[in-house]
Amino acid sequence: MTKAEPFHPDVNVREKGYRIGCIGAGMIMAECHLAAYKMAGFTVAAIASRTRPRAAEVAKRWDIPTVHETPEALIADPSIEIIDIAYPPDQQPDLIRKALATPHIKAILAQKPLALSLEEAKKLRDEAKAAGKIISVNQNMRYDQSMRVLKEILDRGELGQVVIATIEMRAIPHWQGFLEDYDRLTLANMSVHHLDVLRFLFGDPDEIYTAARTDPRTRFDHSDGVTVSTLKFPNNVLAVSLEDVWSGPREEGFDSDIYIKWRVEGTDGVAQGTIGWPDGSPSTLTYASKKTTGGKWVSPKWDTMWFPHAFIGVMEQLQYALRSGEAPALSVADNVKTMALVEAGYRSMAEGRAVKLADIAI
Repeated sequence: MTKAEPFHPDVNVREKGYRIGCIGAGMIMAECHLAAYKMAGFTVAAIASRTRPRAAEVAKRWDIPTVHETPEALIADPSIEIIDIAYPPDQQPDLIRKALATPHIKAILAQKPLALSLEEAKKLRDEAKAAGKIISVNQNMRYDQSMRVLKEILDRGELGQVVIATIEMRAIPHWQGFLEDYDRLTLANMSVHHLDVLRFLFGDPDEIYTAARTDPRTRFDHSDGVTVSTLKFPNNVLAVSLEDVWSGPREEGFDSDIYIKWRVEGTDGVAQGTIGWPDGSPSTLTYASKKTTGGKWVSPKWDTMWFPHAFIGVMEQLQYALRSGEAPALSVADNVKTMALVEAGYRSMAEGRAVKLADIAI
């Protein structure tokens, strides 16, 4: 048995010198982005949203000095270097293109899904490259503390050859109102976290099979409510991602639970844990390894959470990429591969078969 090395559930802030302009003042910006940026000491210089009063309210809460009348006015502000967008995916591409065409804007942090289609995402990737600017996509689950520690355990080989991995979500997302106008729901807006983090952990899969049914709680028209995806990877890893957004009745006097659990089994060990997002608690991890723990269960601890602390890592990696000249950890080119995986999942649902990722052109 060898001694396990220390883990790094949270990022070290290597760079925070850029001036950020935030577009959007909804929950994800007000409760996650800006809370994380305040903790990290990032410079949020301005904000704008669809309505100035809402932007002004959020600016007052987080001590943001400038409120612009429109997102376009914020992009035109010569003091802003990074644009941080939290807007619906049908409106986000237009703002990204305006920022790409603005000389003083150095980089853009966009939300997922980047756009409503894979083709549009590919165009944005290519336009960013032509403009010589960075687009980074907010795949924040990669900065969940349990996922970061699990990745370290895997990279050290403490579990040996991975055999199977599962993510089991039984929780109720808050579906934003704009989703009622789209024809895609859970796979594009919730499963995308899990599909992306499986890519982060195990690389690009060979194929995906996705099955879905409607969710009785979701009142607007949709096809993919409850979803189950099975992925096969080139190194013989099998993975299953379950998004049970029904998770049972929610009625007065009915005892029910919500959770997200994950588990990875390898030839030399097992790791399992929880994602704390549904109840606002820290995520957890415990693991046992023949190589490093003598087969005993070890449980690293931390006090930080996926929401909002992971958003520190998301903005930090973008600022560090600007300063260092290195590619961002969350590049738009990499995100196109996640969108291709989502696209393959929808094709699988439509055709009732497993879909090879090689058949999805990127």
